[in-house]
Amino acid sequence: MSRKIFVAGASGVIGKALLKLLVAADYSVYGATRRPEKLKDIEATGATAVVVDVYDAERLKEVLVRIKPWAVIHQLTDLPRGLSPDLMAKAVENNARIRTEGTRNLVAAARAAGAVRLIAQSIAWAYRPGDTPYLETHPLDVEAQGSRGVSVGGVAALEQQVLGEPTLNGTVLRYGQLYGPDTGTDEPNGTSPVHVQAAARAALLALQTEQSGIFNITQDNPTVSNEKAKRILGWSPTLQA
Repeated sequence: MSRKIFVAGASGVIGKALLKLLVAADYSVYGATRRPEKLKDIEATGATAVVVDVYDAERLKEVLVRIKPWAVIHQLTDLPRGLSPDLMAKAVENNARIRTEGTRNLVAAARAAGAVRLIAQSIAWAYRPGDTPYLETHPLDVEAQGSRGVSVGGVAALEQQVLGEPTLNGTVLRYGQLYGPDTGTDEPNGTSPVHVQAAARAALLALQTEQSGIFNITQDNPTVSNEKAKRILGWSPTLQA
């Protein structure tokens, strides 16, 4: 019997690409969304679609206990399509909440279900300003103010919960700025971009690697180092399929 994988945020830009990779790798995949209209898209990948809201902690726990996944992959975000500037102020708060409260509920549900692996999406542009390129050991910018402070606070809360749960082998993938299908841009942007297909591939490789921890998932650039992901995960930033 193939191992069961539960993907939270399965209808997101990375989630959609990841479902196809997991199914092709012969995992038994459950893709979760809070939007019923996304069920057909999830099922089209070969995954089993599940409707559940991460903020409904009891329902989430019931679903995971029933499925009993070997691993949980956290790809939850709450951002507008194309990162519309008009919507980003509220989106920063919403995204921080899902990284804090949503992660707490997902970790608790994974623990109750007996999962042994947890892989979560983070970001590679939350580092405290300092000497570059930033390694995974460089501190996050937790003293930042304004909207950046809100965003980095959510990132820090997510990472602490994922890496601090002793019953789960936790891995954090710090993704660069996404581009490619469904991201709103077809060209690299930001200081440490990454193609969405390469980002999805990193999650699959992390699942297949015993070593856990934090990995920067970005294209080659002078700001953020991706050396650890290349060396340990066998990941390539140019691999887009």
